[in-house]
Amino acid sequence: MTTALTANGGQIGNCGACMDARGMGEDRLIEGAHRSSMAELADWTAWADQVINV
Repeated sequence: MTTALTANGGQIGNCGACMDARGMGEDRLIEGAHRSSMAELADWTAWADQVINV
């Protein structure tokens, strides 16, 4: 599902603080995902008509 999302222009942001807490480097992210931040999440939430949070 994430491959289809990114293939169609979707973006996947992973919480940087959560990654740090788990000792996870950017090299562990799937293709099309990036290290994100609360500021980016706030921007996306303000921009979006609907938000999916898992």
